[in-house]
Amino acid sequence: MSKIEVKIVNRGPHPLPAYGTPLSAGMDLRVWLSEPLTLQPLERALVRTGIYIALPEGYECQIRPRSGLALKRGLTVLNTPGTIDADYRGEIGIIIVNLSNEPQTITDGERICQMVVAHHETVTWRPVEALDDTDRGAGGFGHTGTN
Repeated sequence: MSKIEVKIVNRGPHPLPAYGTPLSAGMDLRVWLSEPLTLQPLERALVRTGIYIALPEGYECQIRPRSGLALKRGLTVLNTPGTIDADYRGEIGIIIVNLSNEPQTITDGERICQMVVAHHETVTWRPVEALDDTDRGAGGFGHTGTN
């Protein structure tokens, strides 16, 4: 397992994002609210975190839902996974949606999502007239008929 150092500014009152266990891929990120926020069914909101990061070139940060919030309360992150690019310097904001049938209240300091920092490659396109054939070909969207 490799480690990288990432510059971070925390303008909020909560601890820095942290891994829940030694082998966790995602760090829990907390919401920074001046007062509790209640989302009605299918309502969404952009919430603050107070966190700003400077990723090294060649890295991205993905924002993903927390499975417990999704299962127990129907709260999830829209545009999942959200991507934070290495050149973004603004505050990390999280778009939360309530997919349950009941109002859900989010409180200040609640662990709202996960952050996964990952290396990525940059693509250079090579235009061609045709692609190589494969056994799969253009089959997709359940073409194998298996569950």
